[in-house]
Amino acid sequence: MATAIEFNNISKIYRLGLVSTGTLAHDMKRWWTMNVRGKEDPYLTIGETNDRSTKGDSEYVWALKDIDFKVEHGDVVGIIGKNGAGKSTLLKILSKVTAPTTGTIRARGRIGSLLEVGTGFHPEMTGRENIYMNGAILGMTKHEISKKLDEIIDFSGCERYIDTPVKRYSSGMMVRLGFAVAAHLDPEILVVDEVLAVGDAEFQKKAIGKMQDVSKGEGRTVLFVSHNMGSIRQLCQNAIVLEKGRIIHQSEVHSAVDFYLGRNTEDKRSAQVIVSDEQHDKNRSLDVKFLSFTFAKEDPTFASDEDIEIEIKVTASRSKECRINCTIFNVEGAPVGSNTSMDTFRIESGETKTLLYTIQKNRLAMGTYTISFSIGNGDASKGETNYDVVQQIIGFEIDKISQSDDSYYAKWDRGWGNIFFNTKTVEK
Repeated sequence: MATAIEFNNISKIYRLGLVSTGTLAHDMKRWWTMNVRGKEDPYLTIGETNDRSTKGDSEYVWALKDIDFKVEHGDVVGIIGKNGAGKSTLLKILSKVTAPTTGTIRARGRIGSLLEVGTGFHPEMTGRENIYMNGAILGMTKHEISKKLDEIIDFSGCERYIDTPVKRYSSGMMVRLGFAVAAHLDPEILVVDEVLAVGDAEFQKKAIGKMQDVSKGEGRTVLFVSHNMGSIRQLCQNAIVLEKGRIIHQSEVHSAVDFYLGRNTEDKRSAQVIVSDEQHDKNRSLDVKFLSFTFAKEDPTFASDEDIEIEIKVTASRSKECRINCTIFNVEGAPVGSNTSMDTFRIESGETKTLLYTIQKNRLAMGTYTISFSIGNGDASKGETNYDVVQQIIGFEIDKISQSDDSYYAKWDRGWGNIFFNTKTVEK
């Protein structure tokens, strides 16, 4: 199969906070070294890894570093990673919004890009005029655009506003029209960043269906960036995982998503987690707040019929009657169930308490999970008030399906869901 896109040693360096090198002397040194002596940029050697969570010592960071991969014609490739991993930078380089510091990209065919809300739109022009302008930018004739015009307008769902300047559009309408233009004006390569999250559920479903038609039915190439792992699994055949500007994993989509999600929960699979200031919900009173969570087991790995015991340390700045709740999330970040202890306890102002919280007989499918906790007044009849909430603070793994409960349950497949429910049917 022919190669549609080839990334060869692509790197991108930025100087934080400034344009150019920041001083005339540094600019002259760069120009002399590169243009007269014919050597590489002297400031490339001092760039640091792009870790947004640390301050660092250098003013230069690598947004991307040594990116090498190929995309075959007709493939749909997902690009996944945390915020700041370099996903959008990679697509902007491909779309020629910015240039790489080093390396080259070879792309065969017209590229249609949807990178940000309203990309390429002129706010004073109407929706109809912007369709023609975008088509012209893609190299299409007026006749070719006119043939697709009704289809684009119908798909976007913006017919009533199509002759209104787009500056009056909502962000969702802008995304609808932008995606409709990018998907219908026959680009051989479609590049879509995380803009579909702005649209409503109905439009997201329609957009994913269109991308499937574009790739499978029309044989075009799609690069898709999203934090929605369900959309990535549904749409893509292969995926690339970026971390701190580098490719750390590349495989078929299900393996890549499992790798990414598993890597995100690895640091939470610890026998003890001390709650940092940043992990408390700042919108709560914090009259009572969590200090730490410690699994009773040294290795937080459990069987499906096992109790999960967690020591929770809390402290109070005011005397309160409290109850602790939790929600369990699967590896994709979707909630799979809640467990509420009906037991309440009192804590006095200035006091610190250690409590044993037990999730009884968890009955979860094999996999990795995280838990969010809240502590509140426990008065659900009057509307419970939470003093503190910590999201997906601690993780554990279910590594064995127990056969002690039910022989059928022992064969439970995770594809059927995360929890096995006991039910009963009686004749009335």
